[in-house]
Amino acid sequence: MRESVSTPVTRGFARTFVLGLLVLMGSAGSRAQESSSKPNSDKGPVAGLTGPNLALREALAAACQQNEPNFTKFLTARNAETFASLTPGARVALMKRFVLLNEPGKPSLVTGATGRPIVRCETPVGAAELQIGGADVEDNFALLPVEIRDATDTVGENVLHVKMGLVREHGEWKLLSVGLVLLDLPSLAAEWDSAQIESTEKTAIESLKMVADAIEKYRRTYTRLPDSLANLAAPSRGAATPEASGLLDADLAAGTRGGYNFRYVIASNSTLGAPAKYALAATPTVYGRTGRRSFFRDQDGIVHGADRQGGVGSPSDPKIE
Repeated sequence: MRESVSTPVTRGFARTFVLGLLVLMGSAGSRAQESSSKPNSDKGPVAGLTGPNLALREALAAACQQNEPNFTKFLTARNAETFASLTPGARVALMKRFVLLNEPGKPSLVTGATGRPIVRCETPVGAAELQIGGADVEDNFALLPVEIRDATDTVGENVLHVKMGLVREHGEWKLLSVGLVLLDLPSLAAEWDSAQIESTEKTAIESLKMVADAIEKYRRTYTRLPDSLANLAAPSRGAATPEASGLLDADLAAGTRGGYNFRYVIASNSTLGAPAKYALAATPTVYGRTGRRSFFRDQDGIVHGADRQGGVGSPSDPKIE
């Protein structure tokens, strides 16, 4: 798999797997066992594809699509519960690691020259092929070899190899391990959340600016401040009105986005012709998991931030540069 701007399936990206879940994928540069494939239907199992092989194929297809509900079906009950509580960014990041592609793609099933199933994941900026080998099954545990390559690497210049483990839980096969590392989401959740906090906090600051811009546009349009963030949502039908001005996405207008809750307060009424002022606040939805700092945009438009243990920030907090 060659590294290029247009082909994001690289060993460098593989090394970013959280806590090295793909460390054992190694063997880059080995020759591929199959260099040609033929298309098959992207719906339904191929002949002879059952049990853990079929489960892994469907799990990889869900990861390709970044389809959380479908991907969750192939997690153990313990991991599924934790997966649901991760930040949105952490859930997407986990699914990305299984196909080594940044963008959601369209999965299809192709069959290799020797009849082995290959999940092909096509995205606007690149594609990957994940070939699933025969399962080594013992009681309720199965190991399946998987070869991952850039779809343009037809000669197998760089192929990543990993064995994925599945366990039978209540009669259904679930993802258990990548290489020799258990997929133990409860144990990894805290570290994943920590890695995501910087991103969610940055998004919260950006969202405060988006809300403020929408409020100012509302003020210019209707010559007053909105009564609430709900007034910035899109109308259910028809043209924009002061009650539904269509200036914010539904989630922000509802006061939430990316692991943060947003509050809007009119701080002063207009006096002697001075424009009315307002303040905005953003607090973590789950303190310590979706964020640590609380943010406060004061009446003068200055954003402050501090660790308030999940409480609302204030203008006395340090300024955010």
